[in-house]
Amino acid sequence: MALTIKQKTQELRKRIEAAFAGGGEKAIEKQKAIGKLTARERIDSILDPGSFSEYDMFIESSNNDFGMNKVHIPGDGVITGMGTIEGHPVCIYAQDFTVVGGSLGYMHAKKICKIMDHALKMKMPIIGINDSGGARIQEGVNALAGYGEIFYRNTKASGVIPQISVILGPCAGGAVYSPALTDFVFVVDNISKMFITGPDVIKSVLGEDISQEDLGGARTHAEITGNAHFFSHSEKECFAQIRKLVSYIPWSNTKKAEEFMPRNPKKQQFESLVPADSRKPYDIRNVIKAITDNSEFLEVHELFAANLVVGFGRVNGQSAGFVANQPAVMAGVLDVDASDKAARFIRYCDAFNIPLVTLVDLPGYLPGSDQEHAGVIRHGAKILYAYSEATVPKITVILRKAYGGGYIAMCSSHLRADFVFAWPLAEIAVMGSEGAANIIFRKEIAEAENPEAMRAQKIAEYREKFANPYAAAAYGYVDAVIDPSSTREMIAHALDVSKNKSEVAPERKHGIPPF
Repeated sequence: MALTIKQKTQELRKRIEAAFAGGGEKAIEKQKAIGKLTARERIDSILDPGSFSEYDMFIESSNNDFGMNKVHIPGDGVITGMGTIEGHPVCIYAQDFTVVGGSLGYMHAKKICKIMDHALKMKMPIIGINDSGGARIQEGVNALAGYGEIFYRNTKASGVIPQISVILGPCAGGAVYSPALTDFVFVVDNISKMFITGPDVIKSVLGEDISQEDLGGARTHAEITGNAHFFSHSEKECFAQIRKLVSYIPWSNTKKAEEFMPRNPKKQQFESLVPADSRKPYDIRNVIKAITDNSEFLEVHELFAANLVVGFGRVNGQSAGFVANQPAVMAGVLDVDASDKAARFIRYCDAFNIPLVTLVDLPGYLPGSDQEHAGVIRHGAKILYAYSEATVPKITVILRKAYGGGYIAMCSSHLRADFVFAWPLAEIAVMGSEGAANIIFRKEIAEAENPEAMRAQKIAEYREKFANPYAAAAYGYVDAVIDPSSTREMIAHALDVSKNKSEVAPERKHGIPPF
């Protein structure tokens, strides 16, 4: 006798209950005991309440290789589907550590690939929550194939749709490469772990004792390696960061970021924020917040390469990417890490139609054998390449120092900035006035009755004649020398008039940036 609709519906509800049970009460309790939310709780915390629609809930595992009996693994250890953030649709998946450690098998990977394909077709962001023990060893090469298929899709989606990775547990071995291929990686202190080989393997091979936290913890990747773009102290804080980030970026490369109602900054006293003495430090974030709507700024890579600041803000409701030297750290010089940080952020903004605002105050590239041997030439060239390649609106403001190669690299007119503004106290030159005077007027200084007085005189002479914005403006390299108080107004004007900027690049398959 055939079952009734009511009976079939009851059977469906039982199957859904079994899926929601995940790895069972004990596994869930263990997850919560170490301060971690379940996979479903994480999805619900990121998305708008009640917006999640799950797909492939009843996928069956293919775990029957190597003589093992086929066993039922709820959802094969991963939850996939879509929902909304502030009403906008996104695709999402979350590995469920309570189900066989969230290990990746063939069907597990197939579910992830399916939702990634869906995101690419529908031109919407994909958010992946990583919490997995790694490849499911019992499935052999099928597990490795699953990783490869994910990596391929990460690459194909790059620059087309936003890809966000959230590390909320272990992420080891081949699993770390998917986050590395995505646009933004979020980590949580004492929860996130990322490494190619774990402490046990390192100890057995190299005899080195190191904890998981020191090897690949959240702070390690946020401060030292730069693998993580956003650091937080709790999962709740992490989810708030994600929701804030997506408000600044477009849903695909065919669109622009949503515009918001313009709001005035809370403070706009630029003169009090920047000391006239170019040797004195200050926090560039305060300048950025004097420009952005409501003084809001979402910093990216905040803890990594702190001598350069990058992030998102709005000017008159329009999203913009900010790249700025940080005089409070190492005088804002460019080095290996800062160049990498800037170049990647610039290329992201260019891929997703986000205009760039560059604030310049630096003495140049960091000198020294350590930097030379670390490859500052090729790393430093990345920022030149990224700015030159970018076709989005590019607005540059030179606040104080802009010396040598640093002047060129920070989106000068020579790299095709659309607008270059300079404050009256800007110093644009091959090098600082002190060094230049010592070289140019070396003989006169040496022969003077009072060499120190002569040196001071020549430094002042050089600064007056050459190290000022008017010399560059005379050649058209600076479009306007502006009153600092008008900085936001000028940037807003430049962003507004360049909204429909169109620039045709040479026909080619792709460029070859420095490695």
